[in-house]
Amino acid sequence: MTDAAFYEQGDPNLLGGRPHEGPASKRIVTGYGFWIFLLSDIVMFSCFFATYAVLLERTAGGPSGAELFDLRSVAAETAFLLLSSFTCGLAMIAADVRNLRWYQISMAVTCLLGLGFLALEFREFADLVGRGAGPTRSAFLSAFFTLVGCHGMHVSAGILWLLTMMAQVFAKGFRADIMRRLLCFALFWHALDIIWVAIFSVVYLLGSAA
Repeated sequence: MTDAAFYEQGDPNLLGGRPHEGPASKRIVTGYGFWIFLLSDIVMFSCFFATYAVLLERTAGGPSGAELFDLRSVAAETAFLLLSSFTCGLAMIAADVRNLRWYQISMAVTCLLGLGFLALEFREFADLVGRGAGPTRSAFLSAFFTLVGCHGMHVSAGILWLLTMMAQVFAKGFRADIMRRLLCFALFWHALDIIWVAIFSVVYLLGSAA
């Protein structure tokens, strides 16, 4: 049997009766590799959550979460971050259809919402320190500042990444390599939203009810 006849007949070990044409595309490989990075980041945050849970009652006679947390401010932070995830999605849709104007607008709004989130978080931290509830006050507050502060650092890094992607698209357009970087950025930004929902639920909601 000739090779041509063999492939026409089909081999169950081959996709669609055709030989495998090589490795997956760079977009798939890049996305898969970045998911591995995100999972390692989630493992790190899981350790911070576990530490916070263990030290929750270790207030050393100081204030607890129920005495410190302002849920109205935290709700505003949550709204900003969730809305930024929506506008990030709009930016990715605009990038897929190669619409530069709406891409830049959506990314700019995402940036402003992220900055609003950071401003509220910084105000919260400054208020806590001003009230004598800084990270050195108790083990509970050390765990709180580490967990929430680490997430804030990730958001700060994400905003720098966002600005870089806006500049790259403006200068070079929607090239294949830039689209792969945009995919990674979107995964990163949405992952930050998921982690924040966990922080909002476990740290703030449950902490205020305790």
